Amino acid sequence: MITRRTTLLSLPFVLTATRSLAQGAPVPQPPVTLATVLGGAAELEPLKVVLVARNGEIIAERAFNGHSLDASTNIKSASKSIVSALTGIAIDRRLLEGPDQTIAPILKADLPANPDPRIHAITIGNLLSMQAGLGRLSGPNYGRWVASRNWVRFALAQPFDDDPGGSMLYSTASSHLLSAILTKVGGKSTLALAREWLAPVEGFRIGSWERDRQGIYLGGNQMAMTARSLLAFGELYRNGGRTKDGREIVSKDWIDQSWTPHTNSRFSGDGYGYGWFLRNIGGEEVKFGWGYGGQMLYIVPSLGLTVVMTSDENGPSARNGYRDDLHSLLAEIIGAIRAV
Repeated sequence: MITRRTTLLSLPFVLTATRSLAQGAPVPQPPVTLATVLGGAAELEPLKVVLVARNGEIIAERAFNGHSLDASTNIKSASKSIVSALTGIAIDRRLLEGPDQTIAPILKADLPANPDPRIHAITIGNLLSMQAGLGRLSGPNYGRWVASRNWVRFALAQPFDDDPGGSMLYSTASSHLLSAILTKVGGKSTLALAREWLAPVEGFRIGSWERDRQGIYLGGNQMAMTARSLLAFGELYRNGGRTKDGREIVSKDWIDQSWTPHTNSRFSGDGYGYGWFLRNIGGEEVKFGWGYGGQMLYIVPSLGLTVVMTSDENGPSARNGYRDDLHSLLAEIIGAIRAV
């Protein structure tokens, strides 16, 4: 879709170049601007909002297809990056020991009777990198999980498909176990912790957020916020975990660990850290959160760039190629930034 859009945009320049060649004149190069790139992005029908910030300043913002810049959207699995940040803060505050801490002692009340011994080997880091080994509760298995009476117990009762620390088994249940752990060690709901710990981040706010029957907020899905709020969170990470006035919220060490590839997605081949995907886009190393439907938070550290894209959350984005269209749109944005 993006390739076809780029071809159509360049057609007038092709005609001009043909005439110039016939006359022996040099061929002018068309200017690459953010306005041009975002103007062409309108043909992506699910697209709602694109925000582009460089070095902390918003340099482009546009709403598409009748949507508003200020509207709230369900960021879906992009919220896993936020749950990862909260986990890192809990470690920085010594509420958790670190990524190597095992989870069974914390969640012992919800362990199944006579569990597989491997359950005692699962660590905080395994949950963050989707390497717990437990059967996946995303995709076709998501519905039966959220229909259960106790999401934490249901997740911990799943048979093992791999050993802890093995292959990446993407599962929203792993992020939900992190939410349950944060609730236990923090003594407050995950939402209350987020509002307290991330309060100094200007512009960041979580709106509605779904909970399970025990009152635990759903780690890794069903979180609503505006595109600007998601941008504010991305800027925190781009700025090394510090606010605009220099206050440290998340340690730089935690960001480095989160942006280190611990495994790879078997679906896309992308690297995966702690709640963040890692990929080269447009010739730059990009860290990104990705939610169903095309909820994207991109950070390009080499260019000081943070980009948010929100989309209709009711349709897929991976199997229909739309996610790749958004990656291509980011590549065009990167090209426009370099051309400035």
